[in-house]
Amino acid sequence: MKYSLLALVFAFMVSCSSSDSEKDYRVENDEEIAAYVAANSLSATKTVSGLYYVIEEQGAGDQVTSTSDVAVTYKGYYTNGTILDDSEGNLVSFNLQGVIPGWTEGLTYFKKGGKGMLLIPAHLGYGNNDYNGVPGGSVLIFEITVFSDEMIAEKNDTEIAAYIEAEGLDATKTESGLYYVIEEEGAGAQPTAVSKVKVAYKGHFLNKNVFDESTVSGTDIDLANVIDGWKEGIPYFKEGGEGKLLIPAHLGYGSYSYQGVIPAGSALVFDIKLISIIE
Repeated sequence: MKYSLLALVFAFMVSCSSSDSEKDYRVENDEEIAAYVAANSLSATKTVSGLYYVIEEQGAGDQVTSTSDVAVTYKGYYTNGTILDDSEGNLVSFNLQGVIPGWTEGLTYFKKGGKGMLLIPAHLGYGNNDYNGVPGGSVLIFEITVFSDEMIAEKNDTEIAAYIEAEGLDATKTESGLYYVIEEEGAGAQPTAVSKVKVAYKGHFLNKNVFDESTVSGTDIDLANVIDGWKEGIPYFKEGGEGKLLIPAHLGYGSYSYQGVIPAGSALVFDIKLISIIE
């Protein structure tokens, strides 16, 4: 996935405007898009700017605005079918002020939960000059799904259930969507959602790539100040207990990328040992 192509900041568009003056592709881009729309029998709407969009599913969430944070999956290609960029089913999050104008405008025609296409002429894409492998004057087509929080929760639940089956885990699902596994019962007291505890843990994604890990001796944690999945999940354990928390994004780090470490909408697994309750 070449996310750098999509995350083209507005400053680039400003800087390239003067150097693009030698050729204007708008007429031929419009003809190319119109021909593609006809050949593929698309029900496309053309806007004043020259953008074309297709709504395949309206979605039931909030209307996207030009300043919205969004989480999407997408595939981008040229009119000849050659792939330009592909999120490969992974959620990508960003603010619409930081992407090419075709996206900034185009997603405002969608609601969260919506699905469709953007057909973007060069002046709303990467301009009239070559850019990072994109030939100058290129028409770009993006198939897009704009995820709502509910869609992300459903996606996470499916992923977690598949992980549980593959790993042969005896997991319990709670009303919130959290899953937990008690591997060792423990014999001590149980904390509350506001307890301070000492926990040894390892956090990893469903593909088992580790993103965080404590020492064996554990670390002190105030449950009042952690993600909801921990706040709810740790009190299911007694002191000395061991197990797993399988946490969907809405109980973890949410629908948007977190500090460059946690991708948007990530389901997380924590192997934990509750060493003690501090207070």
